Amino acid sequence: MGEGEANKTDRGRFDRSRGPVAIAAIAGVLALIALGMGSCGDRGSGIRFWQRTDAASNACPRPASLAGSEFNAQETGLRALRRAAFRGDFFAQLELGSRYAAVRATDKNIEDPIESATWYAMALANDEGYAPINRVDRGGFGGWRPLSKYDDCRAFERHMAYQRLDRQLGQMTREEQEAVRDRVVYILSTQDAEGFRTLARLHDGLYGPFGEPEDNREAREAWGRNPGGPDGRDRRRGYRSATSLFPRNDVDAYLYNYLAVQTGDVGAYVLMKDFERSAPSRDQYSRFVEAKARQWTPPFEFYPNEAPASGVPFSDESRPRGDAYEYALTRMGAELPFVHVGRALRYLGITETVAQRPEDLSKRQIETLEAMLGHPMEGRLSHLERVRAIQLAAVNGSSEAQLVLAVMYAEGIGVPADYARAFKWFDEAARQGSPEAKFAMSSYFALGVSGVADQDKAQAVALRIDSALSGFGPSAARLQAVLAQVSRSQQRR
Repeated sequence: MGEGEANKTDRGRFDRSRGPVAIAAIAGVLALIALGMGSCGDRGSGIRFWQRTDAASNACPRPASLAGSEFNAQETGLRALRRAAFRGDFFAQLELGSRYAAVRATDKNIEDPIESATWYAMALANDEGYAPINRVDRGGFGGWRPLSKYDDCRAFERHMAYQRLDRQLGQMTREEQEAVRDRVVYILSTQDAEGFRTLARLHDGLYGPFGEPEDNREAREAWGRNPGGPDGRDRRRGYRSATSLFPRNDVDAYLYNYLAVQTGDVGAYVLMKDFERSAPSRDQYSRFVEAKARQWTPPFEFYPNEAPASGVPFSDESRPRGDAYEYALTRMGAELPFVHVGRALRYLGITETVAQRPEDLSKRQIETLEAMLGHPMEGRLSHLERVRAIQLAAVNGSSEAQLVLAVMYAEGIGVPADYARAFKWFDEAARQGSPEAKFAMSSYFALGVSGVADQDKAQAVALRIDSALSGFGPSAARLQAVLAQVSRSQQRR
């Protein structure tokens, strides 16, 4: 039975005369209590869940680990919530949205509208918020309905999340809205095939605004196709700001399905084939999407290190996963001279001089970096923290760190090999005048790297000359060979 058929029924009615159903309902509630989640009010009263005026009767009680006051331990509470939210906990995502929105006066010091909108959007895209626990045929006008009250309170939570997200986005500039979208894309891109499949649904016109089934009650309300929403208001206009965060686009939907397949997930391959068959024109995008996938890179190196103005420490939860990441990290200590990490640390203001060896760093200096990254205070520099130091210096404008990071991506040291990402950082460093980066860019255009840079001998020569004039030795030595090759190609024309 589909989500739409269930949602066409009256969600507030409950036939107490059906003994087996009542027993099953009690069993379902007891099971939820065992998981640390209580019921969401008495459905036997005949009152629909959205007709109650107090949110406390409608909202799902939070699990014990996420509930309670963190007034005296705000930082600890936020870190716990962020860890759970990055792992896909629906309630942690909702709670973070609320915390950063400063719904409570005690959270005013951490107010951050972009971060709040990001986590409300993540909660709406999380299928834990709308996937049914159980369904039963109630017969008569009741039809197929969720068995658990848990479904109703989650529906209310999603209704409120849509409402708050729409209000927040409506007050943002275009750049701020793009920052929210980029953060959601990045978080989901770290979740392998499951995250890419969610991104595909976010762009697929056959789904709701946040990837839920199109006939989901909250999706229909958001689109403006379900007049008379949970708050009793006419929602024919819908939530325009929230529904426009991820525009419908068949090419992007195909792209994210394709990226899911690239992770090696068999289920993703089946879903991509279903996507191709779902509309006549979709299978025509395959070649274009394949080329685009080679150029696609996540919006950030790691989750944006932009703590609220209060100075609440940032928490880096975007840890590398998978064998490719682990292998790349093992190469960090043996193959990347530590002096590059030392230069990044000096650029970040952590050290006054360039450390040549890990032993040159004090425990306090290491802990300063760990605090900036939101890592546990271990007092020793891990391979991941060495990568993060270079990444953090690169995103903050160090041309040296940008060049080093580009080489790391090109060689697969510290990070998996990614020519598109390497090209990006060579380009960033070249814009700042790095002769080495210009030389590397010239090599990309001379050779032509499929999906990253087309072969362009003229551009290669221009960059190599610029690199030579900037004083980079190898450029002058190789410049004659490139010029000769260009001359020969022109003579053959």
